[in-house]
Parts: sequence; C-alpha cells; structure tokens
Amino acid sequence: MKRGKSAAAPRRRWWLWLGVLILVLLLLPILQVACVRFINPPLTPLMLLRPLEARFGGQPVAARRYVWRPIGQIPRDFVRFVLVGEDQRFFRHHGFDWREIRLARAQAEREGREVRGASTISMQCARSLFLWQGRSWVRKGLEAYYTFWMELLLPKRRILELYVNVIEMGDGVYGLEAAAQAHYGVSSRALTRDQCAMLAALLPAPRSWDPRAPSPRLSARCAKLMRQEKQVAFPELGGR
Repeated sequence: MKRGKSAAAPRRRWWLWLGVLILVLLLLPILQVACVRFINPPLTPLMLLRPLEARFGGQPVAARRYVWRPIGQIPRDFVRFVLVGEDQRFFRHHGFDWREIRLARAQAEREGREVRGASTISMQCARSLFLWQGRSWVRKGLEAYYTFWMELLLPKRRILELYVNVIEMGDGVYGLEAAAQAHYGVSSRALTRDQCAMLAALLPAPRSWDPRAPSPRLSARCAKLMRQEKQVAFPELGGR
C-alpha cells in the first residue's frame, strides 16, 4: 500500500502542475488584453520577430519605425478607408463576421480553391498585437481566443486605435504615423485623402507593395476603396 501511495504522489503533483500551467496560459491573454485597454504597447511580438527573420534569411534588417498617435489624431479619411477595405461590418459584429466566413466558404467551394481570408479588424489586431504571421491552426486558435477577450474587454474605438497604430505597413513600419513618415515624408495629419486611400489599400500586402510606385493591382484596389467609401456609413470617430 505504501508503495502504491508513493507512486501515486508524483502523478498527482504532475497533474497539479499541468493544471496550473493550463490555467496560467488561459489567464495570460486576458491580462494582456486588459493591460492594452489602458497602456499603449511599446512593442509587439511581430516587431521583434521581423529582424530575426531577416537575419536568419540573410536579408538586411530594416530599422523599426513605430510612432503612436491617439485615434483623435488619426485622419478620418484613413479610418474610413480601412473600415471599407478590411471590415465594413466592424461595428455590427463581435469579433467574428460569420456572414463573411460563410460567403468565403461558399466561394471557395464554387471555385474549388482554398478559403480566402475573412479576418475582421479585431482578429487582425489580435494577431498584430499579441501573435505572429502565418497560417497554422495554433495561431488561428490563439487569434480567436484573443479576439474573444478583446471584444469583451475593449471598446470598439480602442480596438480601432490599437489597430491603426500597430498594423504592419511596410518593412519595419508599424502604424499609420510611421507609414506616413516612411512613405510620404509627412506626419499623418498632413496626409491627403488620396494618400490615406493608398495607405489603406496597402494593408493586404504591406511588405510587397510600394505606395509611392503603386502596381496596377494596388492602384485598382485604391480606386475601389475611394468609390466604395462614399457608399458606406460609419459612426463618427473623431480625428481631423
């Protein structure tokens, strides 16, 4: 009996530590999300990973550009173009746009190809703030978990403010203010409407497209955003 009890004790301790680890992993994202409600993030994992990727790939490491601006100082034109291009139902869903997901699946079945992305701004923000780029199921699962808590703990305005400040907008460029300076040599406040549209159009491929020398595809996307922006209504968010 004593041997049985002594053998069971390590197993119980192992299960206890496993339970504690799982609890910590579940609580950590909640604490992180709660923190960014009040604290502007000084760095994100992606900002640290990109230089490592460049070094391992034998590529030059781009200098990091990251300048925070409150949502009230972000041009309204840029915010509207981002909403039009990335998530027109941002203010009507709770992090997951199930209608867009169903449409994406139906289109993939019709065309016999992989399901296109249906990421909301909340999901993209969770990925940019806390995770990494890629298409693994692990990352997607974590992204969904973070998105759930972001929608629960953060106002929509704060999610949008985080998004426009940390989203990747070029090699080593994060957020609109840094993008305005890097691509056009001006502050975000000085951006024209056309420039705002071009920077918003850049988001699907920010490291491949150049807003100063736009490809036909980027130009077409920019023109589409400018047409659609006049047809979509959003709440007033401030800004110039």
